[in-house]
Amino acid sequence: MFSPDLDNMTFFLYAALMKAKITYPGAYHHVMNRGVLGIDIFADNNAKQYFLDTVVEKIRLKKAKLLCYCVMDNHYHLLIKDCTGNLSSLMRAINGNYAIYYRKRFGGKGYVFQNRYKSILVEKGLYLKMVTAYILLNPLRAGKVKDVYKYLWSSVREYYDDVSGYINAQEEVEELFEDKESFDAFLKQWALKELPLKETRMGTFLGSQEFIAQSVALFDRRKKKGRSYRMRKEEDGFVPPERLIKDFEETHGIKIEEIDTSTRDGKRLRDELLIGLREESGLTFKQIIKIEPFKGIKYSSLGQMYRRAKKKKMS
Repeated sequence: MFSPDLDNMTFFLYAALMKAKITYPGAYHHVMNRGVLGIDIFADNNAKQYFLDTVVEKIRLKKAKLLCYCVMDNHYHLLIKDCTGNLSSLMRAINGNYAIYYRKRFGGKGYVFQNRYKSILVEKGLYLKMVTAYILLNPLRAGKVKDVYKYLWSSVREYYDDVSGYINAQEEVEELFEDKESFDAFLKQWALKELPLKETRMGTFLGSQEFIAQSVALFDRRKKKGRSYRMRKEEDGFVPPERLIKDFEETHGIKIEEIDTSTRDGKRLRDELLIGLREESGLTFKQIIKIEPFKGIKYSSLGQMYRRAKKKKMS
């Protein structure tokens, strides 16, 4: 259908920019992640199927909307409407669930995904159309197909044709393009284009200057007096520790006080929780030693444990 000839570095340059912390109820995000070291973590149809089933389940549980997706062999793209302002929790649940599946099926240890996730905040209207086209055209950029409709692992066939699939907000996309002819024409128009991304201190945006200013004003309450420590942490992009712990327990099916650190699996779970509390919730070691299963561990010992866990995860 279309045959653009884009440099393979396009994806990597684009991915390097995708770093947004800001979100709020009703925000649209282009979210992506890729396998650590570029490995094919979605190497076959079963893996892609499991990942999409996971996305659908977590989207439903977290009350979000999925507008568009594309799953390639070593990375994915999702267009999500964050209805509750809880994007980080949603993505942690998706990535964590799939990482467990991947390690059980393929073996190995350490990271499965290269990052937590990368995200761009997207304005409604034309900008949503742009990012939808960008996501759906990904298989062409990678040289997988010459016709986007031939690629099985994107949402391109779920619009206008009454084809049931994984997205739960196809009407929002269909309203953007009006009809299938306009949809196809826009895909063809965008086959050789790049997204006009804008970098700010709050992250990466796809939208007008007015949209960026409004979004930052909505999210950035730093100048207000009386902000709690918890509020400052959340505004800096950290996940509240109680939320991280709840997601951790749901993902692994175990309460943190039940972790048996005398076993190999228990040590692995403890290390994963430690890294999450330190990096995703921004807790200090002094705060972490008050949480199970770290109670009773000396402050200096916890620091050494963290460094070993990080080194092991990167190996």
